[in-house]
Amino acid sequence: MTTSTPVRRTGRKAAALAASLLIGTAAGLAAAPAASADDGSGTLRMPITGIGIDSLNPFLAYFAGSLDVFSGIYPALDRVQQDGTVKPYLADSWTTSSDKLTWTFKIHKGLKWSDGKPITAEDAAWTFNLIMTNSTAATANGSLVSNFASVSAPDDTTLVVKTKKPQATMLSVSIPVSGIPIVPKHIWESHVKDLKNYKNDSFPIVGYGPWTLTDYKPEQYAKFDANKHFLLGAPKYDHMIQQAFKNTDAAVAALRSGQLDYVSGLNPTQFQALKGQPGIKAYEQVGNRWNGIEVNGGARTRDGKKIGTGHPALGDAKLREALALAIDRPTIVKKVRDGLAQVGASYLPPSLPQFAWQPSDAEKFGYDPAKANSVLDQAGYKKGSDGIRVDPKSKRKLEFRLGIHSDDDGDAKVSTYLSGWFKQIGIKVDIQSMSSAKLNADLAKGDWDILMDSWSTGPDPTYLLGIQTCAALPDSKGEGGSTDSFFCDKNYDDLFLRQQSAFDVKERAGLLRQMQAILYKANENIMIYNANGLAAYRSDRVSGIVSGTADSTGAYPAQVSFDQYLNAAPAKASSSSSGGSSGTVIGVSAAVVVVLAAGGVFLARRRSSSDDRE
Repeated sequence: MTTSTPVRRTGRKAAALAASLLIGTAAGLAAAPAASADDGSGTLRMPITGIGIDSLNPFLAYFAGSLDVFSGIYPALDRVQQDGTVKPYLADSWTTSSDKLTWTFKIHKGLKWSDGKPITAEDAAWTFNLIMTNSTAATANGSLVSNFASVSAPDDTTLVVKTKKPQATMLSVSIPVSGIPIVPKHIWESHVKDLKNYKNDSFPIVGYGPWTLTDYKPEQYAKFDANKHFLLGAPKYDHMIQQAFKNTDAAVAALRSGQLDYVSGLNPTQFQALKGQPGIKAYEQVGNRWNGIEVNGGARTRDGKKIGTGHPALGDAKLREALALAIDRPTIVKKVRDGLAQVGASYLPPSLPQFAWQPSDAEKFGYDPAKANSVLDQAGYKKGSDGIRVDPKSKRKLEFRLGIHSDDDGDAKVSTYLSGWFKQIGIKVDIQSMSSAKLNADLAKGDWDILMDSWSTGPDPTYLLGIQTCAALPDSKGEGGSTDSFFCDKNYDDLFLRQQSAFDVKERAGLLRQMQAILYKANENIMIYNANGLAAYRSDRVSGIVSGTADSTGAYPAQVSFDQYLNAAPAKASSSSSGGSSGTVIGVSAAVVVVLAAGGVFLARRRSSSDDRE
């Protein structure tokens, strides 16, 4: 369950983390604290985004649930709207030098962290420098500062960033949700030595944003109080509670009864069932994520050391091409997504039409099992008596593990189709359903063959593209990094650096399309579909949670959780019509609840079942 979040798994290894994660009873809900004694209009209630919160440490976390938390409790330098418009936040203004190598930000005066200490440019400089110099701190967002040469704070209100090359994407480096959150130096500097183990769970957490995180129980709930003095305007609610649910069916049941105000990450069946329901508004968003499979073409560290237990045959580009040719994408869009998706190809989603790319007819890997079989025949993969092909080099059968998220019904449906289609070309898959935490842990170690995944992106695709660079691979110890498939290509890296320096939009778009063409041809990330974002809210209880105008198909622009939760307001009629109990859900004991979000880092990923930065 999630909103259009940044790029994280959806989105880190799971996410952009993902949203399609059974029963509509109180047993499916996690215990949460009572919010208030009023009719509920003072508290905004929703599920924890995506597959949950992997960590409260912003230097490590990737899950969309974590990113939503950070965007609410830590500041960013600026904000980028979905249309690309940049607006002030912590920085009132910014200028660039004539050679475009130096950026100077003027930090807003008089702001204070929630513990009363002043917010200064030094906090931002310290945050960036830590990510630049500490491999653990760079785990989540290292790619965003890879072009930084130096960062300094000559005084309390001036931040100076010098880059190695001109960086046109500078204003997307530190934005809510998909960018780097700025943390208070005086709190974090004592935790640097043991950063990878620091949980950041002393409440209330010291920060600054529209909300203050006052309590969090893993796999249960996160509770926030509004910052009534927030620079951009106070939230319209006094409190916000995000709850963990066994699955989206349980969350939908809570929405129907009036115990929740908002649910995102719906699957098509849930969405269709909620359309037209009294007091509920179900709506579509333009897809801001990709859904597909990742293929382990050769897990390795940054210095080239091979790691993991991936099947060696997957390192063959011809074999990966055959996998791509064996997938009937239109059937999945029709049968699994009920037509509420687009056939996938472009690595960047429909929410970024200015950058998205489509292959030509000659380049396209359309559904063609006959050609897939021919490709494998020519590459020497002969079938055995059981119909399963054998790798001519390793002499191993083409039997691959197919990892899927146990909390994503979409994964289960898609994997069944994949199993049948791959069998037609002499490949057997063992579908392994596992928790997101387990799947992501295996991914980081390279202990997998093929994984179902999904990543989303914010208004700028730099982060999403950055996870495919060689710099995103783990270090020599197999730690850190943000890669999702161990992809590494020097031509791609060169284009990545060039697009960062392209101030002309058309020039940058051309470079991004070249990058996507490289990814498409490699077939280490095979796009299957781009799902429309499906969500619903109690229109009789809340207003302002959706912004923008729907297009000709009825889809709204991709929504950003930071703005949604800040702009949401109690509906005028909420006191007279709630559609059910208006109090915060008090479920059965937390022991009954199946964990949606684990407390360890996905390691990285913002991947998710369906809705993470993934």
